[in-house]
Amino acid sequence: MKKMLIMGPPGAGKGTQAEYIVKYYNIPHISTGDMFRAAIANKTEVGLLAKKYIDAGNLVPDEVTVGIVKERLANPDCKNGFLLDGFPRDLKQAEMFAVMLKELGIDLDLVINIHVDNEKLINRIIGRRICPECGRTFHIKYNKPLKDGICDDCGSSLIQRKDDNVETVSNRLDVYQSKTEPLINYYKDLVVTFDGDRDVDVIFNDIKKVIGDK
Repeated sequence: MKKMLIMGPPGAGKGTQAEYIVKYYNIPHISTGDMFRAAIANKTEVGLLAKKYIDAGNLVPDEVTVGIVKERLANPDCKNGFLLDGFPRDLKQAEMFAVMLKELGIDLDLVINIHVDNEKLINRIIGRRICPECGRTFHIKYNKPLKDGICDDCGSSLIQRKDDNVETVSNRLDVYQSKTEPLINYYKDLVVTFDGDRDVDVIFNDIKKVIGDK
């Protein structure tokens, strides 16, 4: 059971769990951003097409996104499993994805859904502080640096991202709930929801119990 999707709203800890899963099970972590960058760098047909839209400042159409996902999942390293992150984003993409999986002869095994209440998510996100130099993330309450406002790793001053404010975060959560949450119902036979408001290791142990052995 290792052909999987992972879902969760902004700030739920989806990225952390994705890192744990791919490392433990030794499967590729396939995120849309990484796929676009790789396809563009490799100058594949769909990569060059995506680049045209991106360079023009336009959203990449679903057909192109699906083409890049299909190209990636056809690679040999996905044969024994993968964790797809950030796709599909809505019902239209999910329906296109279902057709594509059928064409590739792939059966999806599991949809991991990380859930955290909105109020807690907002508090998590607005408390985030990021090192602009090395990229390490801290939190003013849950993951404090050793010295206030200073990165433990490189000594740079921490910053708060401009979009990590209540209004922007609330809007992002609204978009997630309207576009992405309907996917939970779409994948209802495959979805297992995990409480993301716990220690990351506890969450990961629960996820391992569902996925099974390596």
